[in-house]
Amino acid sequence: MNNDIHRTIDAVWRIEAAKLIAGLTRITRDVGQAEELAQDALEAALRQWPESGIPEKPGAWLMQSAKNRAIDGIRRRVMQQKKHAEIGHELASQEQEMPDWDAALDDNVGDDVLRLIFTACHPVLSAEARAAMTLRMIGGLATDEIARAFLVAEPTMAQRIVRAKRTLSEAKVPFEVPRGEEMGARLGSVLEVVYLIFNEGYTATSGQDWVRPGLCDEALRLGRILAELAPHEPEVHGLVALMEIQASRLHARVAPNGEPILLMDQDRARWDHMLIRRGLAALDRAEREAAAQGIGLGPYVLQAEIAACHARAHTAAETDWTRIVAIYDALGHITPSPVVELNRAVAVSMAEGPAAGLVLVDALLDEPALKAYHLLPGVRGDLLFKLDRKAEAKAEFERAASLTRNARERTLLLQRAAEC
Repeated sequence: MNNDIHRTIDAVWRIEAAKLIAGLTRITRDVGQAEELAQDALEAALRQWPESGIPEKPGAWLMQSAKNRAIDGIRRRVMQQKKHAEIGHELASQEQEMPDWDAALDDNVGDDVLRLIFTACHPVLSAEARAAMTLRMIGGLATDEIARAFLVAEPTMAQRIVRAKRTLSEAKVPFEVPRGEEMGARLGSVLEVVYLIFNEGYTATSGQDWVRPGLCDEALRLGRILAELAPHEPEVHGLVALMEIQASRLHARVAPNGEPILLMDQDRARWDHMLIRRGLAALDRAEREAAAQGIGLGPYVLQAEIAACHARAHTAAETDWTRIVAIYDALGHITPSPVVELNRAVAVSMAEGPAAGLVLVDALLDEPALKAYHLLPGVRGDLLFKLDRKAEAKAEFERAASLTRNARERTLLLQRAAEC
């Protein structure tokens, strides 16, 4: 197949997949069947478009192809299940009861995509399954791409996706945007999945690469779609702001040899200032929406404010650490967690000195949730190093290196240990 045509089809699929699967799910009420019909339509495009060319309206072409596949399936089932004398009557009856496919072609798909996002991120699925389903149905990624992104074997990821679709079908998850209190709970699940995908790209939990920009790009795309579909949700804009600002540092986070470069050592001239401007605009939108609704700032908005403090500082020395500590205080109040406290301890160490930070870190040493968290000994090692307690720092860096599953991060921590 011509490579240019193949790339074009791939780009079309990434753009149209969410709308196509969303429209098909609304009609079939079965996300698994909808996804299979969409894949059938993609296979038809891969066969026909290299010969016929890309249609003027590729999304409509894919929907029409899926419609034809579905009707063919209905006819086959009728042929198999009914006696020959009954076929004509049953087929006519079945086709009279078919969904309004033509309406689906013209439907404003915004609401359908939003419903699909909430379906893919339903809490009945595990966090890993939600992420896989979101990348599959909203991101338009193939199974092998998702498997590579999360460093699992393709058969393993395929099984995970099959089980997720079966779970959604068996649980009879409605294809709808939830209302009231359930909306708040489910929105949190959606944002959690999008941020999980972004974080896996921003700091890979395992493997040979420190960052995976492709995952960050997909998460940003999902966040921007969500912001368009839910324009009055402050936390959606907060998450977009957070991801935009953090993504602005991606090129500065990695040295030419692939080694990590930590925040305070980065060349800020290499930060993407267009992404920073977009992030600050999204943060302003989030704060205005919250003020208009008379509600407090949520965790993603607060985290975006912390990211904005770094983005506004022209040099590391200009960072307003006192304000960052105050924001962490607010964040810890609404979403208390040992990880937030550890991050706050780092901010306190920068604002008041390493000794003050070490006191707070030591208070977290018995936290069960942080027992296997490599950043706890990593942070403690850094503070001990700054206090010239080199032997203790070396032991902490070595412990952190033993806990991380990322090869680049392990190398960095062992280098820190050697410096001691």
